[in-house]
Amino acid sequence: MAGGRPCWQCRNCIRGRPNECLQLQIMGSFYDGAWAEYVAVPYGTLTAIPDQLPFEQAAILADAVATPYAGLVDRAALRPGEAVGLWGIGGLGVHAVQIARMVGAAPIIAVDPNLGARARALAVGADHALDPGAAAVDDEVLRRTDGQGLDLAVDLVGANAVLAEAASCLGRSGRLLMIGLSLDPIQLGPGVVFGLASQSLLGHLGYAKRHLDELVELVSHGRLDVTGSISDTMPLEDVGRGVRQLATKEGNPIRLVVTP
Repeated sequence: MAGGRPCWQCRNCIRGRPNECLQLQIMGSFYDGAWAEYVAVPYGTLTAIPDQLPFEQAAILADAVATPYAGLVDRAALRPGEAVGLWGIGGLGVHAVQIARMVGAAPIIAVDPNLGARARALAVGADHALDPGAAAVDDEVLRRTDGQGLDLAVDLVGANAVLAEAASCLGRSGRLLMIGLSLDPIQLGPGVVFGLASQSLLGHLGYAKRHLDELVELVSHGRLDVTGSISDTMPLEDVGRGVRQLATKEGNPIRLVVTP
């Protein structure tokens, strides 16, 4: 299910384009939903689950997979053969690696200070995994891209320091994609560098229902494997335990699925 509904009041909704709503209402903020045995939602937000797709796999496609998928494939228009760097290999980043691999990006460079996260990135398809605390990341990226830099650098963390480091790794005409959100002011260094190299900064939020529909097809036909992303399943009454597990990173979880 898509995580929001159109407002039906903005210019695009009135013109019959609710999929381009300018004031999308997010479940949990604008209306009640989730963590309940039953939730009433607009039928237009629903995506059918094929018989061959297990519920647990379908459940994590919303947001955890759909957000990086929409960001890389649609917003940033990642193409086969492009060099991509991904900062932050958590619940979104691990899927970003898989999506970049599926699209045909090369090389795929994952950046994360956590050893377990770097190992996870390599296990799902990254060509290289860098520790930002061990060496100058921009030098390492240049070395692993034959001096060309990245075509696409993606901040999946949401911190200006990460965004700036990713920007320093871009090549000519490179794109910098913000998937992680932050209240930090954006500071990327001298603007002349961005200008002379014809680089771009792209903001991104969430996904559209069509992205979720596409992912259901990709996963159900074996083009994308998310089985390893389900760290645990639990009944509704154990939601509190699940939140604590995510907050403390106990067991290094990717996604926990609640089965009401």
